[in-house]
Amino acid sequence: MRIIKAKQLTHETFAPFGTFYSMTTPEGYALQGDIHRFFPDRISETYMTRVGFSPILVKKPEAMKITQVEYHNTTPEMILPLNDDMIIHVAPASAGIPLPDMTKAFIVPKGTLVKINTAIWHLAPLPVHEEELQAMIILPECTYVNDCTVVDLKEDEQFEIVL
Repeated sequence: MRIIKAKQLTHETFAPFGTFYSMTTPEGYALQGDIHRFFPDRISETYMTRVGFSPILVKKPEAMKITQVEYHNTTPEMILPLNDDMIIHVAPASAGIPLPDMTKAFIVPKGTLVKINTAIWHLAPLPVHEEELQAMIILPECTYVNDCTVVDLKEDEQFEIVL
């Protein structure tokens, strides 16, 4: 089975798959008042429909063996880890044919909003430390019904993520 080592998230290495921004340690210019600093529009997206903010709870597996992947044809997916750092795996868009040999895994710090670009292969985030990851998934309403292609990987395509 192929082993993928999860790497620290950097703008350079994640750029082919999307973008990210720390919502708990924001940087850059801020609009300021007496008691606040506002960091506008750090990640933006246009959805042509209502947006769903959906909690996801993911138990820490004994081994991070990946047997399925998914993508969305018409929308990027945003994920915000709330209680722990998370691991995500991504692979380039490929017209419906999984690319497990091109998969990368990243450690996303807690509080960092990640936007995974349209058509990028991925699946649920995984916890790094906690027994259960609590995260927020941001997608157009009902994407999981209307625009979610899930593919079972063949045994020789499956992989394991390690820290």
